[in-house]
Amino acid sequence: MLIGDSSGDAVVGGAAGAAAGDLIKDSGMATFMHDVVEASKEVPVIVDFWAPWCGPCKQLTPTLEKLVKQYAGKVKLVKVNVDDNQQLAAQFRVQSIPAVYAFKGGRPVDGFMGAMPDSQVKSFIEKLTGGGGNPIDEALAEAEAFIAEGQIETALEIYQEILAQDPVHAKAMAGALKAYIALGKSDEARDIIAKLPEPLSKAPEILSVKTALELQAQSAGVSSEVQALADKVAANPKDLQARQDLAMAKFGAGDKEGAMDELLESIRIDRKWNEEAARKQLVKFFEAFGPTDALTVQGRKKLSSILFA
Repeated sequence: MLIGDSSGDAVVGGAAGAAAGDLIKDSGMATFMHDVVEASKEVPVIVDFWAPWCGPCKQLTPTLEKLVKQYAGKVKLVKVNVDDNQQLAAQFRVQSIPAVYAFKGGRPVDGFMGAMPDSQVKSFIEKLTGGGGNPIDEALAEAEAFIAEGQIETALEIYQEILAQDPVHAKAMAGALKAYIALGKSDEARDIIAKLPEPLSKAPEILSVKTALELQAQSAGVSSEVQALADKVAANPKDLQARQDLAMAKFGAGDKEGAMDELLESIRIDRKWNEEAARKQLVKFFEAFGPTDALTVQGRKKLSSILFA
């Protein structure tokens, strides 16, 4: 399966991904009992009262749709256009929109009004589903575990399954791209990035991959010179250009921690050398590693101790 191929039903986190049409639908007075009340006896149902002219609705509804898809059948979404269903909106005393109600066991159990950030909507769904977890988050964690074990191809398959269900999932896309790079398919990764839609291409996770590819290209010419550059630095530890080159050579050879340590040592010796070239390169490393990567966390702590010593 190709990255972003949304054909077929994906399998994520061990559960078959439900078709979007089964998870998200429009409803009104005539079908509300079936779509919401009866359906909620099987699985929780979120009701989104909205209207085409409502600005906050244009923010909230896509968030609800995205998260409901990610929960892969653990919750459903029913959308009610208040302009077309004024009597139904009146029954629920909807005075402003967006207004969201959650049904479970055939009755309303929770709700909120107004747009909310993704994190709060996710918490709302977690509470509604009993904290069972997001299958896509579980799949991402599983893929990361395979990456740590060196099973890159298995991790890539999981990322592709997630993308079949949610083609614009930034973390899954970034994970798949990094897997391509690890498998020696950097050109394929570049081609995929070039075709990504603009919002996704500017996501921090994708920018991290772009930086990693840039660093890979910059270090390709010196990756075979690690030993020669290491000898040069050993002969003159204050040769900061040689140390900078050694950092890039180590990065190209896959020794990311060693590359980071060379730059940290350069900063310790002379942080202002060549207009802070070592610090600037280190920031690129952090961006390529990702903000939550253990090396980034460790490196930032070391950098702080050097800068504020």
